[in-house]
Amino acid sequence: LLHMGNARGAALGDSLAFILDFCGYQVTREFYINDAGHQIELFGQSLEARYFQLLGHPAEVPAEGYHGDDVIETVQGFIAVHGDQYLQVEEDERRKTMVDYALREKLSAIEKTLRDFGVCYEVWFSERNLHKKGVVREVIERLNEKGYLYEQEGAFWFKAREFGIEKDDVVIRSNGVPTYFAADVAYHLNKLQRGFDWMIDIWGADHHGHVARMKSAITALGYNPDVLQVIIMQLVRLYRGGEVVRMSKRSGQFVTLEELVDEVGRDAARYFFVMRSADSHLDFDLDLARAQSNENPVYYIQYAHARICSIFRQLSEMGRDLSSFVPADLFLLKEEAELILTRRLADFPEEVAMAAKDMAPHRLARYLHEVAGLLHSFYNGHRVIGSDERLSSARLMLVNSTRIVLRNGMRLLGVSAPERM
Repeated sequence: LLHMGNARGAALGDSLAFILDFCGYQVTREFYINDAGHQIELFGQSLEARYFQLLGHPAEVPAEGYHGDDVIETVQGFIAVHGDQYLQVEEDERRKTMVDYALREKLSAIEKTLRDFGVCYEVWFSERNLHKKGVVREVIERLNEKGYLYEQEGAFWFKAREFGIEKDDVVIRSNGVPTYFAADVAYHLNKLQRGFDWMIDIWGADHHGHVARMKSAITALGYNPDVLQVIIMQLVRLYRGGEVVRMSKRSGQFVTLEELVDEVGRDAARYFFVMRSADSHLDFDLDLARAQSNENPVYYIQYAHARICSIFRQLSEMGRDLSSFVPADLFLLKEEAELILTRRLADFPEEVAMAAKDMAPHRLARYLHEVAGLLHSFYNGHRVIGSDERLSSARLMLVNSTRIVLRNGMRLLGVSAPERM
């Protein structure tokens, strides 16, 4: 299940990938699967407890475990496939089998939800594989060889304080198990070993303190810390009828991305998630996102594009097309509304470049909204196809250029450009 933080991160990352690709970068979208560590152990214990319960045997879900209905649904699916044959199996094998089954089911559902949201990852990277392939041990050995580890009370610590961090970090616990921090460092080392020049991570606000620690580890491994750029996302609050929406009507738990898209549509969801800076809290107004009015920013932009398309349909009904009006004399565009729109359209390459440089898709969202406003102002006050053939030609060029900018810009944000509304 993907919550609003996941959804905002997916929209932000995918839009940024589109923008960077447009600017000439080779971009790989990668989803990091947290399928190892203590939380997975708790997940396995929770699945096992529900398995026993559903088959009529006493069992308790751990207090820190997973108590949601989705776990019960997953185990019901497991029982439908395997029945009670795992009751007599060794505990470790039973838990591993159940976790593997549950992860496959959940990842398949996540992939479908993201695909429906317009987000497709080229790589799904498993944390578990870092351990299986020895990458976690490799990174620990490299840090030790470089003199950045020390042992204390049976645990191994990374000397983060040498890089100005407030306290050192455990990489191997006293029980010999590597920490999440060790796995995270290994993951970034693996990315660099795969030949990436630049890594962009998108993290929740609760991971803010982790940025300096990760950069210090990358430095300790001999890399420039700037190869890692981290975007910290603030929280999303949903509103309906002016009230904060805390729970899903359907499940009684948090609102999922799937439910959001069902309610407001993909385009509105994609645009709303990127229309504010990632480091700003996002108040997502569900009523506004559904509204077919100029107050809804994504509707406002799409309607500008559709209005232009209607002009060219009118042209087609006259038995003509744009080619019959060229070459156009753009010096005939002298009205203030024409000149302001023309100048702002010329800013499109720079706006995209700055959105890439600042890793800020909201810049492009804001720009498109402004261009749409300028188009609406021009459209409301001027006839595009009139009796003056030369002026009509110039204005057709202007609105066609606007159509191209709006369409390209919306594509970079993962938003469709409808021709009719």
